[in-house]
Amino acid sequence: MAELEGLEFGKSDFVLLDEVTMEQFMDNLKLRFEKGRIYTFIGEVVVSVNPYKHLDIYGKEVIEDYRGRELYENPPHLFAVADAAYKAMKRRAKDTCIVISGESGAGKTEASKYIMQYIAAITNPNQRAEVESVKNVLLKSNCVLEAFGNAKTNRNDNSSRFGKYMDINFNFNGDPTGGHINNYLLEKSRVVQQQDGERNFHSFYQVLRGGSDELLKSLYLQRDPAEYAYTSQGASASNNDSLCHKAVMAALKVIGFTTEEISSIYKILSTILHLGNLQFTSDGEHVVLVGEDTVKHISELTSTEPENTRKALLYRTVATGGGEVIEKGHNEQEASYGRDAFAKALYERLFAWIVGRINSVIEVKDYNPALHGKNTVIGVLDIYGFEIFDNNSFEQFCINYCNEKLQQLFIELILRQEQDEYQREGITWQHIEYFNNQIIVDLVEQPHKGIISILDEACLTAGKVTDTVCLDSMNKKLGQHPHYTSRKLCPGDKTMEFNRDFRIRHYAGDVTYSVEGFLDKNKDPLFQDFKRLMYNSSDHVLKEMWPDGKMSITEVTKRPLTAATLFKNSIIALVDKLACKEPYYVRCIKPNEVKSPLLFDDGRCQHQVAYLGLLENVRVRRAGFAYRQPYARFLQRYKMTCEYTWPNHLMSTDQEAVEAIVNQHGFEDDVAYGHTKLFVRTPRTLFTLEQERAALIPILVLFLQKVWRGALARMRCRKIRAIYTIMAHYKCYKVKAHFWEVERRFANVRNMADYGKSVEWPTPPAALMQFHRITQHLHRRWWARQLIKNIPPSDMAEVRAKVAALSALSGERVDWGYSRAWERDYLAKDSPLMSTNFVRITKELKNKDQYSQVLFSCSVRMLNWFNNTKDRALLITDKHIYRLEPKKHFKVQKRISLDTVVGVSVTSGSDQMVALHTASQDDILVHLQRGQLNPNQDRVGELVGSLTDHFTRHHIIILGETS
Repeated sequence: MAELEGLEFGKSDFVLLDEVTMEQFMDNLKLRFEKGRIYTFIGEVVVSVNPYKHLDIYGKEVIEDYRGRELYENPPHLFAVADAAYKAMKRRAKDTCIVISGESGAGKTEASKYIMQYIAAITNPNQRAEVESVKNVLLKSNCVLEAFGNAKTNRNDNSSRFGKYMDINFNFNGDPTGGHINNYLLEKSRVVQQQDGERNFHSFYQVLRGGSDELLKSLYLQRDPAEYAYTSQGASASNNDSLCHKAVMAALKVIGFTTEEISSIYKILSTILHLGNLQFTSDGEHVVLVGEDTVKHISELTSTEPENTRKALLYRTVATGGGEVIEKGHNEQEASYGRDAFAKALYERLFAWIVGRINSVIEVKDYNPALHGKNTVIGVLDIYGFEIFDNNSFEQFCINYCNEKLQQLFIELILRQEQDEYQREGITWQHIEYFNNQIIVDLVEQPHKGIISILDEACLTAGKVTDTVCLDSMNKKLGQHPHYTSRKLCPGDKTMEFNRDFRIRHYAGDVTYSVEGFLDKNKDPLFQDFKRLMYNSSDHVLKEMWPDGKMSITEVTKRPLTAATLFKNSIIALVDKLACKEPYYVRCIKPNEVKSPLLFDDGRCQHQVAYLGLLENVRVRRAGFAYRQPYARFLQRYKMTCEYTWPNHLMSTDQEAVEAIVNQHGFEDDVAYGHTKLFVRTPRTLFTLEQERAALIPILVLFLQKVWRGALARMRCRKIRAIYTIMAHYKCYKVKAHFWEVERRFANVRNMADYGKSVEWPTPPAALMQFHRITQHLHRRWWARQLIKNIPPSDMAEVRAKVAALSALSGERVDWGYSRAWERDYLAKDSPLMSTNFVRITKELKNKDQYSQVLFSCSVRMLNWFNNTKDRALLITDKHIYRLEPKKHFKVQKRISLDTVVGVSVTSGSDQMVALHTASQDDILVHLQRGQLNPNQDRVGELVGSLTDHFTRHHIIILGETS
């Protein structure tokens, strides 16, 4: 880092100063401010000087320069400390916090916004919608809280008038999953009164100057802030209120406020402005309101009855000891006090409700550590800085007490704990003196003796106890305290007023407080009538803000804690919360009182450097060690960088293993060995180790992936082998089971009447499907053989012909004569008169043509070319087809060799038409004549079956002879 900025910019880390003196520190700080370098390191602490101008050092390119880089790789910047906190949270799963401190106007609020901007920019690289939504709400919440919680003061145009601590929750991936905002001590007295030159909260001016005409009309408001008592003080000043109002409205919608809720918010703001304009006058006996229209407007805006509103402003309901309830009228002073108290309470509860509403949106929902991993947190603290005004009241007392507690935390963590740890670990160390402000903290918060206890005691005392009486009590009890004084204790100090002022010597300087109003602000009284009025409002948002209004006037309740005690408890809880996190500090410095980007007030800045303890911080950091880690954790993180410690060392202790790592890298002169921890002096040593570790991690990851993938592959292989073994045995079992089942079912088929035709076959496994088909075929053949062997040889020719006809005509022709006996040679049997001649002719033809048998004969009718029909006879032998003339003693008219026949065609109907196709295309078309005794006899099937059987058998014989 030191090489990244030239010497003309000074030292970028105060630890690098030649001599640690206030003069050199201030010279370096001033040089860097004048050169536009507003950030400087003290080790891991960032010192920030308010530049009072816009600097182009927060863009996307700058964010990328700091993303994932070590703290000392780049010049000092807020982004460096934000990234360091983020890396510590993500790498070590450790909660971290960024504490931004400094006096009012030093730039704390802007610093917190830039830190939030950086964290939002570097997270959620995958652009997951739910994470983006959380980021948007976290960023937009700043805009809303600034509008309602910030105001212009004489020292700062955008001063936070409340304390804010935001926890941002991250998942194991490092993406934000939600958050929570704590607010501390809103300066509600600013609602009704401001010092000269200051303004009320921004929200009032934004709605007046930025609200639409329709909105202002519905709220009964005028655009000029000077018209209202509560805003007239800052009416002339403008902080771009109109643009800010639009931004706040947009932010409210992004966060998730409904239209009804936004309307209620601005109704409450307008109610407060109208309350400020209420005037009271006395008609002698009673106090009356001036301007009933204003009361009607307030009633309408708060959704209450006008009469109830008027009574709450003019009367107070009191319960007597006997349980009787009476109404007591106010005097003018009481009525004005009640009005202002009501206005302050309205704004305070509105602000608390807005914070709670934001928290309800951004809180982590449905979080399960087992499912989502460890939930880590980065806390960002932006709280009011140390304040010294011309008139310092109760609010400044609480604010400065808060800063004392934060300074104490800084001393504890940065100065005292560090030196104590060196002594505890046996590290050689020269003790550095520093101012411990515990004595000032005790002055304020010590039980029974501190200022807050004295204030509470005065508030609880019966009777009329005034601020002056309380001051006298403080003088008596604290008169000997070295950090407390008053005019009574120092009569010669004319800078304080008798019976009014007291002074505390804070770590940041002496502050004189006016005790006037301390008791009232501590008691924070508000008449119960106002609480009941708001609780009974028909506006459910307003009613939600006043749950305590449901109590009856006669109901006895426990006395509430005072404002100071509540604030003290919340600050102690805050400090405890910060102390359990790894802290990162941003120390803000205000260069001048006139908000000039050019002026560097040496005296003013030196005072801040002194009370912030920055010089002591430099001395401790310079003399000490930047990094320390228990041996076991250091070894666990860096053991892969040394051959003697990877993967596991064989040395007697972890300390020896750590020494081996350090010696191998040559860092012996930059470390010290404690009893339980290793101390590293410079961050560069750690940075070198981190670089080497980062280079080795991918190699180790690849190695682990290789080993793991091999293990997975072997496990998968063993599983697959086991699966195949089980499958093989199971298949074998299924095959055997199928065989056994088939054997069982078909064991007795020989003795069955149908030879097992009715037996249902079991479903075979997939591996036996082909075997199953073959087995079924074999069974059918066996079954057929069993049937055929009982048929006489004389009937076999008919059976074969019918089987052939079945295969040829099945599904084609409904009736083909399968149910009757086939005679074949019908000409020899139909007519006794003609049969004698036919038999004689067949003998002659048999002698002449040498045929073996008659396949078919039948009387037919033929159709000639002239559409004339003639009766003829058809004789088919195993050699020829003959067409005979019956009337001429069966004279042969035509002889065709059977071998020339290539096909037979029949119709699908019941007619007896047959076409015999020849190779020479000399086809024969005939109509078979049915017998005289059987006129419905179908002979087409017999002809087709006889020819099919003959050709089938003849073809098989030829193939057999050929082979």
